[in-house]
Amino acid sequence: HCSHGKNPLCGDDYHVYINVNESVITDVSFLGEGCAISKASGSMMTQAIKDKTIYEALALKELFIDLVTKDNFNEVEQLGKLKIFEGVKQFPVRVKCAALVWRALEAALESKSDNKQVTTE
Repeated sequence: HCSHGKNPLCGDDYHVYINVNESVITDVSFLGEGCAISKASGSMMTQAIKDKTIYEALALKELFIDLVTKDNFNEVEQLGKLKIFEGVKQFPVRVKCAALVWRALEAALESKSDNKQVTTE
């Protein structure tokens, strides 16, 4: 599975690649360029979803998006190390940076065609 995520306003541009075997993510990587927040988010995403089922990875994506967008998010502890991104919601323009690779993950896992492109705009 693969997808392409791009934020045309800040220049974050990533391709996400996922290997799935019997609904389990066996390998995940990303290539591209972007700010420190988007790179860190992508790097931590790859660690967090490897060896998870597609369902578990998409549920984690939902929790992460809620973490960086909702003020009254009460499930921080479920995210482990990813909770470091909680402060991003204080900088709305940076939320898109943190969320981009997660949106690309979603597109890659849910798309029926290769190289689905998503954007934050």
